[in-house]
Amino acid sequence: MDVRFGIGYDVHRLVTNRKLILGGVEIPYLKGLVGHSDADVLCHAFADALLGAAALGDIGKHFPDTDTRFKDISSLILLRHVGGLVRSNNFEIVNVDSTLLLQQPKINPYVKKMRENIAQALGLHMNQVSVKATTNEELGYIGMGDGAAAYAVASIRSINLNLGL
Repeated sequence: MDVRFGIGYDVHRLVTNRKLILGGVEIPYLKGLVGHSDADVLCHAFADALLGAAALGDIGKHFPDTDTRFKDISSLILLRHVGGLVRSNNFEIVNVDSTLLLQQPKINPYVKKMRENIAQALGLHMNQVSVKATTNEELGYIGMGDGAAAYAVASIRSINLNLGL
């Protein structure tokens, strides 16, 4: 059986007058992440991890920031599309795991809903989706509250299409 792993990473600046959306959840906060889409670093990291595991390029290849179709789009829509790409290339998703780096706000109250959203977008059970978070201990741009980042890993396995025919 062909088992593969992929790593994803994304980072965006925090600015005023933008919504903070993480894992498809709008979190009340005075700043939000800036980007071409909704700038959901968590979904973007998951997408890159899955694309990498399947050797399908990266999120910028599939959803370029020069394409107006993706302006302000929900990253859950992009993630759903990535899940479809992975499956159409004869892989199934085993699990995804992530660590979100964000000084403020605390996201623990939103983690369950993030996991639900990501599981639904990828057609997984919640027990196949892990979302963790940490601060940056007030170090660097993340620690100073100027940005957020996410790391993700995905495991996939090939689907045996040989039906013995």
